[in-house]
Amino acid sequence: MRSGKDAPVDQLGAEHCYDPSAPPKVRRYQVLLSLMLSSQTKDQVTAGAMQRLRARGLTVDSILQTDDSTLGMLIYPVGFWRNKVKYIKQTSAILQQRYDGDIPASVAELVALPGVGPKMAHLAMAVAWGTVSGIAVDTHVHRIANRLRWTKKTTKSPEETRTALEEWLPRELWREINGLLVGFGQQTCLPVRPRCQACLNRALCPAAQGL
Repeated sequence: MRSGKDAPVDQLGAEHCYDPSAPPKVRRYQVLLSLMLSSQTKDQVTAGAMQRLRARGLTVDSILQTDDSTLGMLIYPVGFWRNKVKYIKQTSAILQQRYDGDIPASVAELVALPGVGPKMAHLAMAVAWGTVSGIAVDTHVHRIANRLRWTKKTTKSPEETRTALEEWLPRELWREINGLLVGFGQQTCLPVRPRCQACLNRALCPAAQGL
């Protein structure tokens, strides 16, 4: 069902929003920024914001030199854009002061940055550093794992889901499960009115039973 790689995440996810010709440090910063913008925001909106930021040259220095109202105009209409302006400025200042303008290379240091949660940290480790540190669980992965009963009991939060999945899913599949399930959640296993009739998992899926 995901073989076509034609969901929004496949063209517009974090690994598609940075400038591949930028120096490695700048690339990593752009990956982190796209992840910070992406929370509570559709991929298409995040990609648009990243395009506008990149058009002005997207580096730690350029962001720190941009005033808050201009930054707000550039990232609008991402979800919670006012908070994100604040977080992006705070995080950029920390990166400049403590990491020589680079992003940290551990989950613990990444989640300590303002506006960076566990899902973003695991994706940043995978996309920016090429290291699989854990499963990145967002709202799609959380919802689908519970619908398929891939967790022993119903989980209440993405972090709980991550722990439950990591207990049994082979580590070599940890990196791909995020994009796989996010795209599946965008196209088929929708939050409201999932397209169960078109889903090849219908016979196996506990949530589809009785429909």
